[in-house]
Amino acid sequence: MTIGTDFVPRTSDLLYERRGPVALLTFNRPDARNAMTWEMYQGLVEACEHVDSDDRIRVFVLRGAGDKAFVAGTDIAQFKTFTTPQHAIDYEKDQNRKVGRLELVKKPTIAMIRGFAVGGGASIALACDLRIAATDAKIGVPIAKTLGNTLSMTTLARIASYIGPARTKELLFTARLIGAEEGKAAGVFNEVVDPERLEARTLEVAEQIAANAPLTIRSVKEGLRRLMEHARIGDAEDLVLMAYLSDDFKEGVDAFLNKRAPKWTGR
Repeated sequence: MTIGTDFVPRTSDLLYERRGPVALLTFNRPDARNAMTWEMYQGLVEACEHVDSDDRIRVFVLRGAGDKAFVAGTDIAQFKTFTTPQHAIDYEKDQNRKVGRLELVKKPTIAMIRGFAVGGGASIALACDLRIAATDAKIGVPIAKTLGNTLSMTTLARIASYIGPARTKELLFTARLIGAEEGKAAGVFNEVVDPERLEARTLEVAEQIAANAPLTIRSVKEGLRRLMEHARIGDAEDLVLMAYLSDDFKEGVDAFLNKRAPKWTGR
């Protein structure tokens, strides 16, 4: 561990700052509800690397710019480039690696959630150790209604570890989102607070954690990660290809970008 200079993200779509022992990364595309570009995903990995390398940092907080969303998924326009089976397989593997890097951060991570945490945003939020949500927060993966793609086994396991298999099926089959109070009752959100108190309360929790023994916290975090990892299997590439190579996925992307309802055919 070394003390380094403060991190400068590779893109202006990410903002980074450090407030004493707390590092904050902001997803900064408020006009697009902070939808993630490939550059933002890579910048997230680099931010995680920096947080692990800087011993001034004890807690890592992630948040979205504006008041509409934490992260409203991956930028859908990027899926127009998917033309081969390998594109689909590589995408899911790459997402597992990049969001998985957030899970591997040695220091406690907190998702500060205002508005939507949807799709890839839900996966990022669930990869954090704690989630503190505003009363307007909504989390879920509504791909059965929007894109017609699928989730990696890692992402499915991440969701099911919080809400269980039956509720995971219900959530994904119906494509609905979980609101703040339901999320708190289900154990997805650690706390729910009024929007105007969200930042102050999140930083209060972060500073409380930062004052405690870092090696104790790291051992507990890593121990729990290893326990949860046993519930995960390798990627099922046949399921990924079934969804991403379908006519329905092409239809879902086109419908989303043109702001119309998709017409599913099951092919």
